[in-house]
Amino acid sequence: MAFCHRFHPSVLREYDIRGIVGKTLHAEDAYAIGRCFGSVVARAGEREVAVGYDGRLSSPMLEEALVKGLLACGLTVIRIGRGPTPQLYFAATTLKTGGAVMITGSHNPADYNGFKLMLQGKPFFGPDIARIGALAAAAGDVVPETLGNAFTRDVSQDYIDRIVADWDGGARKLRVVWDNGNGAAGDILPRLLKRLPGEHTLLFREVDGHFPNHHPDPTIPANLQALVDEVRARRADLGIAFDGDADRIGVVDDQGTILFGDQFLIIFARDVLKTHPGATIISEVKGSQVLFDEIARAGGKPLMFKTGHSLIKAKMAETGSPLAGEMSGHVFFHDHWFGFDDALYAAVRLLGIVARMPTPLSAVRAALPQVLNTPELRFDCAEDRKFAVISEVTARLKATGAEVNDIDGVRVKTADGWWLLRASNTQAVLVARAESPTAAGLERLKAALGAQLQASGLAAPDFACASAGH
Repeated sequence: MAFCHRFHPSVLREYDIRGIVGKTLHAEDAYAIGRCFGSVVARAGEREVAVGYDGRLSSPMLEEALVKGLLACGLTVIRIGRGPTPQLYFAATTLKTGGAVMITGSHNPADYNGFKLMLQGKPFFGPDIARIGALAAAAGDVVPETLGNAFTRDVSQDYIDRIVADWDGGARKLRVVWDNGNGAAGDILPRLLKRLPGEHTLLFREVDGHFPNHHPDPTIPANLQALVDEVRARRADLGIAFDGDADRIGVVDDQGTILFGDQFLIIFARDVLKTHPGATIISEVKGSQVLFDEIARAGGKPLMFKTGHSLIKAKMAETGSPLAGEMSGHVFFHDHWFGFDDALYAAVRLLGIVARMPTPLSAVRAALPQVLNTPELRFDCAEDRKFAVISEVTARLKATGAEVNDIDGVRVKTADGWWLLRASNTQAVLVARAESPTAAGLERLKAALGAQLQASGLAAPDFACASAGH
């Protein structure tokens, strides 16, 4: 019988495949992903696929179904087992597998799960993911069914050894608090911390798909409160947090103050530029102007690019950039490392930098230019209108001679600072943000943004939660 499958329309996303288990995502979908992605791998002339999964309750079930689909394509499947997403990336890179699939819900609620894919060492996203849907719907368009083989391989020791090999903080003993958030790094962290100098306190180590202590998303300040409290109580040098699959990092300084993604990227950039002077450092359109200015001040070439970890990784490969990062906490090192986003590796690099600092981490944060900004504001906009609104706003602004960057939405620079409006690639929402050195300037930017939305028939977002961010 010819293979044919239809996914729920919400499951195939821009950067990954994701859904609510038991509602929009089922074992049958996982099998179909294996059958279709396996066909893509096989037709590319590759024979091996590495597979890993996170700590969510549904992950073992989805992994089993996915592997069956891959095996039906005649492939060899290397089962890495449970662990963080970057461990799977490490396995695929060092074992040189043609494909890789990580089953993870990342930072989403506990009833979500999904799949991140790689083909021939590159991110598999956008049109590639749409191709999975087309293959599944086209009866008989997968490779003929042939039985492959599978085996289990534990790469965790090699992964830990490789991370520790880049420790460059000398013998200084830091006091560090770690918050695993019951995420997938919990099996790796105790072993990694034993290899690092210093005093380490590990919160919520147990891998638990119920996430009983807090949601595993370090971009939300409330999720970092336990880490903040412990850093202050122990007078630690810093705190580190991870999302559910440990490809995103959160950072708290010695005073218990949260550092945003663009702030700790400045710290990484200054360090990397010492050995890569003039290098291109990449971040996204949501990042503070302070980030791009500080990269230039450190002798680098700042490149503002589109939001999305897959897009950033592709741009790094294109430009030869040694470092990139996003506000969400994705940090990509191609300096000593492999170019994929790895919060465990980024944490060890950050510890090394802090250990070599003559001042505490809080002093570095305090010395940065101080600006006021809004949070990342997300508000509903119909799927068939969101990109049209961006086009309308861009056209009006360009007609007035405004200074506009339209690489991803529209980012407008004025004497007061900047504001951003972009359409989400994964949801029916628009995203807005504004930043200024002064409170009055921030109000003018918010008014300008609101006026453009009103000109396109939309209400201005609620700026009541705007804050004196960073």
